[in-house]
Amino acid sequence: MKALFINGSPRKNWNTHKMLDSAMKGASEAGAECELVHLYDMSFKGCMSCFACKLKNSKTNGVCAIRDALRPVLEKALSSDVLVMGSPIYFSYPTGPARSFLERLMFPVLSYNVTEATADGGKILDRTIQTAMIYTMGLPEDMFPASNYETILGENERFLKFLFGDTETLYVKNTYQFGDYSRYDVSSAIEPMKAKYRDEHFEQDLQAAYELGKRLVAKAKGE
Repeated sequence: MKALFINGSPRKNWNTHKMLDSAMKGASEAGAECELVHLYDMSFKGCMSCFACKLKNSKTNGVCAIRDALRPVLEKALSSDVLVMGSPIYFSYPTGPARSFLERLMFPVLSYNVTEATADGGKILDRTIQTAMIYTMGLPEDMFPASNYETILGENERFLKFLFGDTETLYVKNTYQFGDYSRYDVSSAIEPMKAKYRDEHFEQDLQAAYELGKRLVAKAKGE
């Protein structure tokens, strides 16, 4: 039972990384062999629109044809039983490397062979992977409903579910953004508000991530 965790944040030992660590702990305790990959440690690009994965008699077998640092990670992702990506939200979207990873993970698996039974196309992968997205954001809880994030980010959820069989999403809101707020040009009211929210909610978010990792492994085992 293998579980792969992808950190799409440029920061280590901060909000996103900590959530992934907690999810990994849950997955490990449920019996999975876990691995964490930091995308910002790697040099790669997004989809190059080469369409090598869509050629007739293509031998890519659902793996992006570009041979760079990301290729082995994509191979591991497609052979894993559980796949979890974490990313902060910048201007309503996951980070650039996180988005590039998702492009190159999902597009080669999508089949253009449209039939009456599969009007939206099909998929190449013939197995289920339990997937999840963990999103961390500075957006306060009360502003979340008006953000449309569930609609915007829901597209990732829709495709992950379609291509890999199952998915979950965890939103971690109102995160503490700086180690020392006094160094930055922000309102003096922000840091106390963020600190209060962090003290009241961050451990709950970590627990939710832990339970997520544990639950995904159990589902992968058919429990």
